[in-house]
Amino acid sequence: MMLRLTAILGILLLTGCFEDDLPPPVARALTVDAIGYYCNMTITDHPGPKGQIHRAGGQKPLWFSSVRDAVAFTMLADEAKDVVAVYVHDMGGKRNWSTPGDGGWIEARSAWFVLDSRRRGGMGMAEAVPFADKAEATGFMARHGGNMVDWRGIPQDYILTAGEDQHHGPAGPQDGDHKTSGDMKHGAHKMHEG
Repeated sequence: MMLRLTAILGILLLTGCFEDDLPPPVARALTVDAIGYYCNMTITDHPGPKGQIHRAGGQKPLWFSSVRDAVAFTMLADEAKDVVAVYVHDMGGKRNWSTPGDGGWIEARSAWFVLDSRRRGGMGMAEAVPFADKAEATGFMARHGGNMVDWRGIPQDYILTAGEDQHHGPAGPQDGDHKTSGDMKHGAHKMHEG
């Protein structure tokens, strides 16, 4: 009996080790059915880069209408901590800001981000604009302003504080942008729950 229990325990331990070595899930295709985790809206209706988060054992990704919302999910204490992949649109190349499309997903934790640019993301908010290539991020800053950081350098207050006029830069909001206010720390949970 003891030998049988030891064997079962050994198999379970080995299985756990192999699960840790599994590659992360691949980015999913963005479709019109993708609904924002916080806003509960169709995310393809919003301009700018989007995000998708995959959780351990999850069958479907959580979708976000902006990269900023996806990053917020990883920072908020009340959200799940079993994230295995965070994908965002690479805004390099000739990607269209209004409709970034389905391709070009990159792992956010290896991306460069331009903060405080004059470009507005989903819901008309200041965005953390992701790039796979540092040189492309530099070119974007030359055209739209801002400053560059890596994943670890993204400040929590930039992501979690969403004031009305914060981070609009000298050009103000872009045409067609929506101005919203509130504090992401509180507003995001209310939108998701309600």
